[in-house]
Amino acid sequence: MFNSKLTLANGTEIPQLALGTWLIDDGDAAAAVKTALSLGYRHIDTAQAYGNEHGVGEGVREGMKAYGLSREEIFVTSKVAAEHKDHRSAAKGIDETLRKSGLDYLDMMIIHSPQPWRLVNQSDDRFTEGNREAWRALEDAYRAGKLRAIGVSNFLRGDIDSLWETAQIKPMTNQVLCHISNSPLELIDYCTAKGIVMEAYSPVAHGEAMKNPAIIEMAQKYGVTVPQLCIRFDIQLGMVVLPKTADPDHMRNNADVGFVITDEDMQALKTIKHIEDYGEHSFFPVFGGKF
Repeated sequence: MFNSKLTLANGTEIPQLALGTWLIDDGDAAAAVKTALSLGYRHIDTAQAYGNEHGVGEGVREGMKAYGLSREEIFVTSKVAAEHKDHRSAAKGIDETLRKSGLDYLDMMIIHSPQPWRLVNQSDDRFTEGNREAWRALEDAYRAGKLRAIGVSNFLRGDIDSLWETAQIKPMTNQVLCHISNSPLELIDYCTAKGIVMEAYSPVAHGEAMKNPAIIEMAQKYGVTVPQLCIRFDIQLGMVVLPKTADPDHMRNNADVGFVITDEDMQALKTIKHIEDYGEHSFFPVFGGKF
C-alpha cells in the first residue's frame, strides 16, 4: 500500500493517495469507503456535488469502528458547490456537509470550481468576487476549527492570482484534471512555487488512457497496469492523486505503485499526444476544454 504523505502550507500532512468517490452513489459510498480503509487508504475525497457525503461519512465511522482507527488517522476532503459564490451560501453549505457526513470536522474543504458548472467553458466570467466571498466562508470555518485545511479546485493561474490578492489565509491545494497526455505542467509549477500542493483527479483519463497504445506500451515496459502507470506518473509530478473506484480489486491495484518511472520515461510520458475524446464522459465540463 502506497502511504506517502505531503505537507500543506499550514503543516497539515495529507496522504498522497486518496480514494475518489465521484459517481459513487450515496447508498454505495459507505461500503466503498470502508473497503478502502481496510486496504490501507487514509484519504477519502468527496464533494457536495457528488451527493454522497452522507455515505462517505458513514463509511468513515464504520471503518474507524471496524479497524480500530482514530478519526485523526483519516483525511476527509469535500468541496463547496461550484454554484456557491457568496459568503452565506458557502458557509451554509459547509455546515450542511458536516451535518450530512456526521463528522465533527473535515480535514479539508475546497472550492469546486471558479465558475458554476453550467457556465464552465461557456463564459469568460471567472467570478472573482464570488470566489473571494466563498473563500472568506472557508477562512471562517477554518478559524472555527471546522476545517483543518482549505483550498481550491480547477483554478487557473488568473483565478489563483485574484484570490491570492485578498485571501487572509492562502489556498493550500489546487485539485485539477491531470493525467498522462493532459498535464497542466505550467500551472503545477506555478502553484507549487506558491506553496500550493497540487492534486490530480481522473488520473486514468476516465478510462481513456487504457486505450492509448503509447501508454499501454510504457505500462508493459514496467510490468504494471495502465492505471498503476498513470497514478505513479502523477505521484512523481509531486501531486496528491485521486483515482475513483468502488471495486476492491481496483483499489488494491491502484495502491500498488511502489515502482519508479525513470526521468527519461517521465519526459516521454509528458509528450504523449493529448487525449481529446473522453468518450461517454465528454459531456462533463471538466473534460470540455479550459480545465
